[in-house]
Amino acid sequence: MNKNNLLKYYYSFIFILLVGNLWAQKNYTLSGTVTAENSNETLIGVNVLFPEINKGTVTNEYGFYSITLPEGSYNLQISILGYNSIQKKIALNSDQRLDFSLEEATEMLDEVLIEEDVEELNIRKPQMSVNTLTAETIKQIPVVFGEADVIKSILLLPGVTSAGEGASGFNVRGGAVDQNLILLDEAIIFNSSHLFGFFSVFNPDAIKDLKLYKGGIPARYGGRVASVLDIYQKEGNSKEFHANGGIGAIASRLLVEGPIVKNESAFLVGGRASYVHLFLPLFDIDNKAYFYDLNAKLNYRLGDKNSLFLSGYFGRDLFSVNESFVNTYGNATINLRWNHLFSDKLFSNLSLIYSDYYYGLLLDFVGFKYDSGIRNFNLKYDFQHYISQNLKMGYGINNIYYRFNPATIIPNRPDSGILPSQLTHKYANEFSAYIEAEHDLSDALTLRYGFRLSHFTRLGQDRFFRYADDQPLIFDDNLKIYQPATPSETQLNTGTLAQFTNLEPRFSLSWALNSKTSFKASYNRMAQYLHLISNTNSPTPLDVYTPSGPYVKPQLLDQYAIGFFKKIKDGAFSFETEAFYKDIQNRLDYRNGAQLIANDAIEGEVLSGIGRAYGLEFLLKKNDGRLNGWLAYTLSRSEQQTPGRTPEEIGINNGNWYASAYDKTHDISANAYYKLSNKWSFGANFVFQTGQPTNYPVSQSLFQGLAISNYSGRNEQRLPAYHRLDLSATLTPKNTANRKIKGEWVFSIYNAYNRMNAASVNFRTNEDTGQNEAIKTSIFGILPSVTYNFKL
Repeated sequence: MNKNNLLKYYYSFIFILLVGNLWAQKNYTLSGTVTAENSNETLIGVNVLFPEINKGTVTNEYGFYSITLPEGSYNLQISILGYNSIQKKIALNSDQRLDFSLEEATEMLDEVLIEEDVEELNIRKPQMSVNTLTAETIKQIPVVFGEADVIKSILLLPGVTSAGEGASGFNVRGGAVDQNLILLDEAIIFNSSHLFGFFSVFNPDAIKDLKLYKGGIPARYGGRVASVLDIYQKEGNSKEFHANGGIGAIASRLLVEGPIVKNESAFLVGGRASYVHLFLPLFDIDNKAYFYDLNAKLNYRLGDKNSLFLSGYFGRDLFSVNESFVNTYGNATINLRWNHLFSDKLFSNLSLIYSDYYYGLLLDFVGFKYDSGIRNFNLKYDFQHYISQNLKMGYGINNIYYRFNPATIIPNRPDSGILPSQLTHKYANEFSAYIEAEHDLSDALTLRYGFRLSHFTRLGQDRFFRYADDQPLIFDDNLKIYQPATPSETQLNTGTLAQFTNLEPRFSLSWALNSKTSFKASYNRMAQYLHLISNTNSPTPLDVYTPSGPYVKPQLLDQYAIGFFKKIKDGAFSFETEAFYKDIQNRLDYRNGAQLIANDAIEGEVLSGIGRAYGLEFLLKKNDGRLNGWLAYTLSRSEQQTPGRTPEEIGINNGNWYASAYDKTHDISANAYYKLSNKWSFGANFVFQTGQPTNYPVSQSLFQGLAISNYSGRNEQRLPAYHRLDLSATLTPKNTANRKIKGEWVFSIYNAYNRMNAASVNFRTNEDTGQNEAIKTSIFGILPSVTYNFKL
C-alpha cells in the first residue's frame, strides 16, 4: 500500500469519526424573544446564560435569541440591568421556543448589584472599541440647559471629543465629523445636532439602545471610516397607554405610546420644541433660534415569525438675525422594516429607508435664497444565522442611491440683481454585500471575522467638467500657490463617470485568561465614498458633501487595535485599556484661499493627502452601589500630510505632517452618579481637553501703509485648553409613588466654576493704543437650569 492510499484511509477514518460523533451527540435549539412585561417592548442585549456549562448568548436588536446545545437538563438564567432576573430549569430534548417577559426591577436604595450590566465589559466577546449606553444612564448625566443629550453623553467616553461649545457633531479617535456613520433605526443622519451643537437630534425619551463602535467595526456596517453610532428607538407599549415628558427653561418634550391592538400592535409619538425665541421680543431682540423634532413608530406582530415596523423622524432648526439672515436645516427619515423568522436558527430583517438632509439660507440683505441637500434611498436585507453553539453568522446586502443638490440660488425680491442659478445635481449608487462569523474556538479563544465588498458608482449628470491632463487644480510655480484650473471641456448628459470597488476585511479576537480578564485585538479596513468639504472645524449648513468620482477618490482606512479588559471585585469595577493606530488614504484638505460656497467645480479647491491617528485609551468604571460612574483618559495624536503631486509642488504645509483640526493630545472625562436616597440623587461630570489646533499670526508686514499678518505652518498653534465641571441634583418627591402622574425635578449647573472657554481667538488693532491684541470669544459661562420630568 503506497503512501497516498494510506493518507486517503487516514482522512476517511477521521471523517467517519467526526460524523459519528456529531450523529451520536444530539443537539437542539432553544430560541425565542425577550420583552418587558409592562410594555411588550423587545429588549436588546439580554443575557441568556447557562452557568453550569459557561455558555450563553444575547438578544439581538429585535429581542430575538437562539442557541444550540447538546441534549440535557440545564439551569437557564435570563438577566439584564434594570429588570428582575428569571431562572428556569429546562429539559432540552427537542427544539423549543421560549419567550420571556421580564419584570422591571423595583428601585431599592440598598440594592447592591443587578447581575449582568449591559454597559459592562463582556470579557469573552471578540467585540472591542465599543461603548454601550442605556437611556437611563444618559438621563443621569448633567448637560447644558438640563436636557438629557445623547451626543453630550458619548463625549464623556474615551476617544470621543468635540470642537467645543456651539460645535456640531463629534470626533472619534482623531477622525472628522463626516467620518462618523450615524444611524437612527438604520436610517442615515447627516447632521446630529440642534442649534449648532447645543442639543442633539435624538429625543432621549424615544431611545431604547445606543452603541458607539470606534474600532473592530462589524462587517455589516460600512460607508464611513471613523465610527458607527447605532441608535434604536423604542417600539411602543402594546399593553397600555403611557405618556412622559419634561418641561424646561429652554425646551420641552412629550412622548405618548400605547396599543393599537392590545398585545399585537402599538404606536409611539414623541415631540420636542424650544421656545426661548418667544420671549426675545420682550427684550427688543429680533433674532431667533429654535428647533423642533418629531419621532414616530408603529409596530405590528404577525404571529411568532413576522413583525412589521414603520418608524420616522423629522426635525428642523431655524436661526435668524433681524430676518435679514435666516438659516434653516434638518433631517427627515422614514423606515419600513419586516422581521421574519425562517427557522429557529435563521432571523432576517428587510428594510426600506428614505433619508433627507436639507440645509438652506435666506440672505435678504444680499437678495437671494440658497438651498442645498442630500437625499438617499436605502434597501437593506440582513440575516443572522445561529448555526451552532459555537458559530453564529451574519450576511446581507445593502444598496443606497444618492441624490446631491449642491446649491439652488433663487432671488428673493425683484430688485436683488441676483440671477437664478442651479448647481449641477450629482448622483451616485453604493452597493455592498457582507458576510461575518462569530466563532468560539474554545472556552478561551473567540474570533469574529468577515469581509464587506463595496461597489460605488458615480452616476451620470447633466453637466461635468473635464480638465487638461485630468488636473482640476494647477500650481503656480512663481507664486507658490494652487489655483482652480479652467475646464477644458464641459460634457453634457454624461454617462457613468467613475466606479470603485473595495474589499473590506474585518477581524477581531478575544483571549480570555479567566472569567474576569481577557486580551483583545482587531483589524478593520473601511471605505468612505462621501466627503464633507469644509474649511471649519465644525460642520455648518454651508459645508458641501460631494461623492467620489474621477477627481475625488474614496477614503480608505486601516485600523489596528489591541486591548486589555478586566473585571475587578466580582464586577463591581471594570477596567479597559486600548491602543490603536489608523492609516487613512485619500483624505481631502482645502487649498489656501479655497472658495467652497456655491462652487460647481469643488474638485478645484481640494488636494488629496494621507492621515494617521494613534493613541492610548483608558476607562475605569464603577458599576454598583450608591456611587457609580467612570473615569476616562485618552492620549492621542491625529495628523495629516498633503504633499505636492510632483516634486516641484509644495502641497499643503510644504508637504510636512501637520495636526488635523481634530487633534486633542489629552482628553480627560469623569462622570459620577450618587444615589443618596429614594428622594435625592446627584450627578457630576468633568471634562478636560487640549485646545484644538488653529493658526495665529506670528508676525506682521507693512505694505503701502497696510498691515499684513503672516502665518506659520498649518495648525501650528492651539486654542487654550478646554475644561468645565457640570453638576445636577434630582428630586423625586416621596408622595409621587402612589400617584398616577409621577414627577421629578432636575436642577443642573453647566460650567459650575464659570470657565470662559475659548470658542475662537481673533486678532485686531486697538484703536486707542494702536497695539495688536487678541480677543477671545466664549459662548457659555456658568449656566443654571431646572427641568420638570413627568410620567403617567
